[in-house]
Amino acid sequence: MAANIKSLIRLHEWNVDEKRRKLGELLRLQAELINQIKRLDEEHIREKEAATLDPTGAGITYPNYAHHVRQRRANLQGSIEQMEIVIGHARNELQEAYQELKKYETVEKGRLRRYELEQARREQILLDEVALNQHRRKVKARAG
Repeated sequence: MAANIKSLIRLHEWNVDEKRRKLGELLRLQAELINQIKRLDEEHIREKEAATLDPTGAGITYPNYAHHVRQRRANLQGSIEQMEIVIGHARNELQEAYQELKKYETVEKGRLRRYELEQARREQILLDEVALNQHRRKVKARAG
């Protein structure tokens, strides 16, 4: 029984670790999307300044560029929103896996506690028996 619980604990620890890795990867991907938006915004500002400085050259193509930037930003923002949903699910999965692990760890902890109590009880019985035998010998030695 103890080996089964320990195996289950190891399995659930592995499961929790996998869910943590998955969540970490999702958070990293979300951060990358956010960074892409920041870089896109910075690039857009530079292009806008360039268009203002050169209205005949860059200024002519700027409206088309700005339209593509808005579309790209909207796509990235949509991806971030989708990632938030996926991250929420991943967090829930991690929480459930962690709770399941804690159940098995609690069972194992209770089993170990009961084992320790039983060992202490047996030891106390043995010590009581030794003390009782010593007491009997003393009584016998006085009487005899």
